[in-house]
Amino acid sequence: MNSVSTASSRALTVNDTTQLAVLERSGMIESRHLGAAVVLSPDGTELRRLGDPDALIYPRSTLKPMQAITVLRAGVTLNDEQLVLASASHTGSQRHQDVVASTLAAYGLTEDDLRCPPDWPADSATRRASDAPRRLAMNCSGKHASFLAACVVNDWPLESYLEHDHPLQERIRDTIVEFTGEPLAHEGTDGCGAPVFAMSLVSLATAIQRIVMADAATDAHAHSLVSAIRGNAWGLDMPQVAEAMDTLGIIAKRGAEGVLIAAAPDGTTVTLKILDGSIRPLLPVGLSLLADAGALDADAVASVLKSTTEQVLGRGLPVGELRFELA
Repeated sequence: MNSVSTASSRALTVNDTTQLAVLERSGMIESRHLGAAVVLSPDGTELRRLGDPDALIYPRSTLKPMQAITVLRAGVTLNDEQLVLASASHTGSQRHQDVVASTLAAYGLTEDDLRCPPDWPADSATRRASDAPRRLAMNCSGKHASFLAACVVNDWPLESYLEHDHPLQERIRDTIVEFTGEPLAHEGTDGCGAPVFAMSLVSLATAIQRIVMADAATDAHAHSLVSAIRGNAWGLDMPQVAEAMDTLGIIAKRGAEGVLIAAAPDGTTVTLKILDGSIRPLLPVGLSLLADAGALDADAVASVLKSTTEQVLGRGLPVGELRFELA
């Protein structure tokens, strides 16, 4: 891992967090999820902070919108589905794999050019039909395909596209600094092999809000990305996130190790990190914070959470719930 600047390198600790969600079973709290979060109003001012959202976290796959915008700026042409897959953490369904393969083929590339690790599909039907892990099935394959396309367009080296000093990765760093408005504090390696950059939840929220609020005049590439996601939520993340986006009109994405970005139609934006890396409380916490801010209808949020939140069962019957609850 490499230091990128002299900015604060204090990572999020237990002392920087507060309880954000609980799991209740049979009338007793069984598990508690600690984390930090920030909510920005449509004009970018802070509405609410929980824990210390100035501490550093790895955004993981919530960086993908900025990576996809960099690819577009580098001259890559993608249709809407290909663009969504460029910013996706997909489930490896056959439909997802076919879109990624189409991006590769459009630029004279094949699955063998990908440097993301082979993986089994998360989509159960596709997994049952698979006889071996594949690079196309890896959840970041769309991002990697778009990276390679940028290399073809600009005559950059293909084999080293994930290296710190590759021209594409240098441009990605510039894009992230532009949208966050902050210097990068630390660089690591993501699970797919691409560089990942530590930042605060406030910086991440600022970046995502700027992307979501962009129009065709202020940033045509960001606007194109958001429009593509709104029309193809199925491609971006797990089905639960797609349901929330389609039903509530939000833009939302999860990242590994318990990170969420979510922006309401009016631009109100929340970013959060669950300290222990758990994914399961992300939607309950994020959507509840947007509802509390008045950016989403509370009844609509409750309906979405009822169908997307992990059930607490005993003998196959409901015996509790996972819910947003502050300490």
